Amino acid sequence: MITAGGEPTSSSGPWLRIGTERRPVDRIREQGLRGAAALRSLGVSSGDAVATLLKNDFPFIELSLAAQHIGAYLTPINWHNSAPELEYILVNSQARFLLAHMDLLDAPGLSLPPNLHLATCASAGTEPGPHPVHGGVGDWSEWIARFAPDQSPPVPPVGSMIYTSGTTGRPKAVRRAPPTPEEARANFAHYAHVYGARPFLDRGEAMVAMAPGPLYHAAPNAWSNFFLRCDASVVIETKFDAERLLATIEAERVTHLLVVPTMFALLLQLPEEVRKRYDMSSLRFVMHGAAPCAPHLKKAMIDWWGPVIFEHYGGTETGALTFCGSEEWLSHPGTVGRVLDDARVAVLDAAGQQCPAGSTGQIYGRRMLFPDFTYVGDDEKRRGSERGGLITLGDVGHMDEDGYLYLTGRNSDVIISGGVNIYPAEIEAAIMAIPGVVDCAVIGIPDDAFGESVAAIIQPDASARLDPDELKRILRTKIAGYKVPKSFVFQPDMPREDSGKVFKGKLREPYWRNAARQI
Repeated sequence: MITAGGEPTSSSGPWLRIGTERRPVDRIREQGLRGAAALRSLGVSSGDAVATLLKNDFPFIELSLAAQHIGAYLTPINWHNSAPELEYILVNSQARFLLAHMDLLDAPGLSLPPNLHLATCASAGTEPGPHPVHGGVGDWSEWIARFAPDQSPPVPPVGSMIYTSGTTGRPKAVRRAPPTPEEARANFAHYAHVYGARPFLDRGEAMVAMAPGPLYHAAPNAWSNFFLRCDASVVIETKFDAERLLATIEAERVTHLLVVPTMFALLLQLPEEVRKRYDMSSLRFVMHGAAPCAPHLKKAMIDWWGPVIFEHYGGTETGALTFCGSEEWLSHPGTVGRVLDDARVAVLDAAGQQCPAGSTGQIYGRRMLFPDFTYVGDDEKRRGSERGGLITLGDVGHMDEDGYLYLTGRNSDVIISGGVNIYPAEIEAAIMAIPGVVDCAVIGIPDDAFGESVAAIIQPDASARLDPDELKRILRTKIAGYKVPKSFVFQPDMPREDSGKVFKGKLREPYWRNAARQI
């Protein structure tokens, strides 16, 4: 077989596909071991940070495997970041090494730290050019080819050290302590369950796992690396496209898929004849998380793909805390699941007391046998995130009488209007259920009388004619009157991350730029 890149690949054994090119996993692992030897030659060792400024590409995975082998922290940088954000992350993480696509180093005013070793590679579709002299390493593939694969025993992987996008201040990163052997075993067993791999591993069945999102995000990064450790074949998209996703699932017989709720919305926007064109019968486990999912979207996806859709709630700091299959969700619409056996979750009020069932509060949780963490350079934030040994991710929600957790929104998204807390997730779900709405985001904007008022930013279908008064009438039949947005803004698209998530900070910024107070 010949890949799109013109190189032969094995017809047996697991493979890695990125974009349209496929390579044997054994070859990728060998490159990772060569990379480990190359990093050691620079003095990079366990506990050091190595950074990437890369789009989804094979060198990203090769460096990730190299870092895992020697116990270094991989620090993927969002390549949309500004030059000051990039410089801050490189300095704050104390990165010893950076691997970058050459075209991403063209950010105006970018100045790299003087003690940083730099390797580069060409982005897909771009012509290789002269490599920056900084660090003296040169082209990644040419450089690591000079080294024999590292023969030292691997150390327990410490995982990635991923920075937030920094939309509400300086980017922050979670640095987890190296796991003990017991913690490493427990962590693998945990994700084997949460990622739906355990039945396949027990039966020795082949898996094909797909991640359509950018590898600089925590979930696609962890998902891809986990399935590579399981000897599965892995498909990584270079950019999300709804119909191409369906075509790839059919062509590669994908069994495990990771998505975010926005992708559900875009998939369901496809014409019915397009959706029916592709065979989805290979799918056994579709995981989503990262943001609340509008119930009507999830119900429509279960109707389309069957009871193969699962959900978990958690974060980089805590790991997965809850888990929910399709049948459970259908009997408890809107839930993110029940607490996993190896986790604790509590919903607490402002005084730190447990909220009764059905009452909204801040969500705290922790997994047992999960290595502790710190926020790099921000011990105060780390201390402020903990209560009674449990950690908050900044989310609010409630638990029902059956022990199912529901997300209401994020503390940072709460709209305080006239002294009343209003949570956008419920309003967004109601708006998304209205025909003609492709996507929406509910934000608080300045209001002289009430402090903030509720505004809905809506991306309509191209053929839709949405009227604000009619939207208000519909919403009053679904949610309390004080939650109905006072204003509606229609725009053809939303500012999004590569994963599809909406940048709410960018939507708020024009309204609050010249306000007398800031939220």
